[in-house]
Amino acid sequence: MRRYFDFERHGTTYRKETLAGITTFMTMAYIIIVNPAILEAAGMPKGPSMVATILSAAFGTVVMGLYARRPFAIAPYMGENAFIAFTVVKVMGYTWQAALGAVFVAGVLFTVLTVLKVRSWLAEALPISSSSVSPWGSACSLRSLV
Repeated sequence: MRRYFDFERHGTTYRKETLAGITTFMTMAYIIIVNPAILEAAGMPKGPSMVATILSAAFGTVVMGLYARRPFAIAPYMGENAFIAFTVVKVMGYTWQAALGAVFVAGVLFTVLTVLKVRSWLAEALPISSSSVSPWGSACSLRSLV
């Protein structure tokens, strides 16, 4: 494992990585409770959405670790889930099943754009100023909810 993840080059140890993993889990464990509560507001059953949250976070994190060799934890995006629950289902009137179908189709399209390298071409075509504005827009949007 030390060789596979190239601990020496990254200046890390088993102890550091274990502590980092525990810290990361503790930092993001709240999604196990909060994400199903958001999805329940859209009418989704709480138990299955909790299992889906846990499995998707575990799967994404394992893929990032073993395939990409990156120490990144991946979990469902709660901003999108809130948008689905409160805007698409509650305001626009779609069923949660239709909303999840749209998320699936968007995921497939995103994957196709990534495989065809269109996504990176678009990212490189944007000026730096455009990409640095995006996090600020998200932050202002979240702040307006508080």
